[in-house]
Amino acid sequence: MERNSSLWKNLIDEHPVCTVWKQEAEGAIYHLASILFVVGFMGGSGFFGLLYVFSLLGLGFLCSAVWAWVDVCAADIFSWNFVLFVICFMQFVHIAYQVRSITFAREFQVLYSSLFQPLGISLPVFRTIALSSEVVTLEKEHCYAMQGKTSIDKLSLLVSGRIRVTVDGEFLHYIFPFQFLDSPEWDSLRPTEEGIFQVTLTAETDCRYVSWRRKKLYLLFAQHRYISRLFSVLIGSDIADKLYALNDRVYIGKRYHYDIRLPNFYQMSSPERPKSPLTEHFRNSRRYCDK
Repeated sequence: MERNSSLWKNLIDEHPVCTVWKQEAEGAIYHLASILFVVGFMGGSGFFGLLYVFSLLGLGFLCSAVWAWVDVCAADIFSWNFVLFVICFMQFVHIAYQVRSITFAREFQVLYSSLFQPLGISLPVFRTIALSSEVVTLEKEHCYAMQGKTSIDKLSLLVSGRIRVTVDGEFLHYIFPFQFLDSPEWDSLRPTEEGIFQVTLTAETDCRYVSWRRKKLYLLFAQHRYISRLFSVLIGSDIADKLYALNDRVYIGKRYHYDIRLPNFYQMSSPERPKSPLTEHFRNSRRYCDK
């Protein structure tokens, strides 16, 4: 305890106080280094934010090392600043290599820039998602799923083309790029359950879609909770879009729209009215969404 107090006394009480201050300012290199430090610490997060921070900090430490070598002539100040410059430079090269090594097929690039990047998803997270998927081509008039026959064993996201959704041969709605092909079916099942499609999905044009196998995607969700929450939001939004698109085609009674905000009101007021295939599929879709 006495040693600590004596050390503190030597540092504070007995340390010589500056009596004469330099009248002239330091050189331009010193002030440039200070400016680079201030601007560098304003960098953001993410890969590009780190590139920004380490590049400016590295230049700041380099300027400080030059200032220590030329103006101050202090070997210790030069050594510390040069070591810190080398560390920043190595970090910059490492991060730049990671960013450059993240390359995707054209479909994934379009998907990232159109859907995931606006949500603030970083490239490393998207790479984890992309590595668990595959890009599939669906030719015109070929079926992605057939009503009552195709099992629900994957989740797919349309990248290009247009898909027609029908039930018992009756048109329901279209699926456009950057919409899920089977979000209601996916949301209707628990991880341990199995099911089959209640609709038929047919390609109206040549289509390309990204597909995730069900078991592989659930494993990814278990490993990355953030990705699980991300897909939950995307699937929920997609189901809502499909319900509203279906609502535009469903009429009840005297050509009135079926209002999805009041799903039980019409059912209670007109229980004797027969259910059309459109209304039945619509109500099933709502049950999937509510689960």
